[in-house]
Amino acid sequence: MTASNPTIRETSPRRPLDGFRVLDLTRFLSGPYCTMVLAELGADVIKVEQPHTGDDSRRMAPKVDGESYPFAMPNRSKRSVSLDLKTDRGRELFLAMAEQADLVIENFRPGVADRLGIGYEGVKAVREDILYCSISGFGQTGPYRERPGFDIMAQGMVGFLRMTGEPGGRPAKVGIAVNDIAAGATAIYSIMAAQMHRMATGEGQYMDISLVDAGLAWAVWESGAYFGAGEVPQPTGTRHRRSTPYQAYRTSDGYVTIGAANDRLWLRLLSALDRPEWEHDPRFLTLPDRMAHIEELEREIEAITSTRTTEEWIKTIDQVGVPCGPVLTFDETLDDPHVVARGMVTELHHPVIGDMKTIGPPTKFSAMDYSVRGPAPWLGQHTAEVLREIGTSEEDIAALFADEVVFDARPHLHDRTNDEA
Repeated sequence: MTASNPTIRETSPRRPLDGFRVLDLTRFLSGPYCTMVLAELGADVIKVEQPHTGDDSRRMAPKVDGESYPFAMPNRSKRSVSLDLKTDRGRELFLAMAEQADLVIENFRPGVADRLGIGYEGVKAVREDILYCSISGFGQTGPYRERPGFDIMAQGMVGFLRMTGEPGGRPAKVGIAVNDIAAGATAIYSIMAAQMHRMATGEGQYMDISLVDAGLAWAVWESGAYFGAGEVPQPTGTRHRRSTPYQAYRTSDGYVTIGAANDRLWLRLLSALDRPEWEHDPRFLTLPDRMAHIEELEREIEAITSTRTTEEWIKTIDQVGVPCGPVLTFDETLDDPHVVARGMVTELHHPVIGDMKTIGPPTKFSAMDYSVRGPAPWLGQHTAEVLREIGTSEEDIAALFADEVVFDARPHLHDRTNDEA
């Protein structure tokens, strides 16, 4: 294990990954999401970016003084080093950094890291027990390995576009980049497992993760239905594939979600809807009956729910103990008092953007710190700092900047940032 990040000020107890150093070559979302979590569990994540442009997501609007707000979300709590890996000197510097690292993670197309001389075998030559994680669209093997792939291709490949949206509609993507996040989450637990294995055996590990595999692994109910009965999942709107009533129903001012997912909850819902006679209605006697008449059931329920507001229905249905809730827009979610009380909206100060908000870590540990450690870095913010840590002299650092092997997008801000620290 290596020294922890000296530029992130810690005011809380030790974190589980303190001293775990990561060289992060990833861009966009899957890898950055993974390394954000590792950073906030204590890892010293050094984001290695190409000069001038950096991570492609730095181009995303909206921007404040040239800094991307979307980029700042999954890249907080990290350091940034900008060097040209296509140069011999840049590659040498990277491998010198890798000697002090515990993990290298990249999401180039398969073969690119090897051609640059920084693939698993290249890094393993300088750090025998290195953990190395590759994330790609389709994986390092198989007939599609050479194809580039973003989240939308992965959603299409695993069938998500054909099972999302309203029946009879055009293919629809999940509202968030679900395959990207699935791959990032898969990388997190894989890295944790590899580190536990290394601590027990001293062995390093190579991890091959694809957006397609990670998303497919989340199709739990859908795969069960297909393997068990040959059922190909179709779009169902907000309906559950195996249970009803379990969906969003129209109210007088929006929608309310209702989850009466078993007979006990169904009978309670009848009380809230003031339809006790449905208990003996042959269309709705059992769950199979209700699924067989799901269109009629939706019409019958919406004829009732559309007469009152969402808030009124939540109060009524809550009283009988049936799960229910509103269907919010994202701005309403972020302002919801429960979300705020849970600390899911976190404020921090960025050296360029200024005061800003981000989504906080979701897990609340009883005796372990897991929180945002700092803002996302500007491109190359910590280049000189990290070069000093690997023993580069001030004269060599100056020459590297002059030769554009390394880069710092905002060198004039260092004095101000140091004063704020």
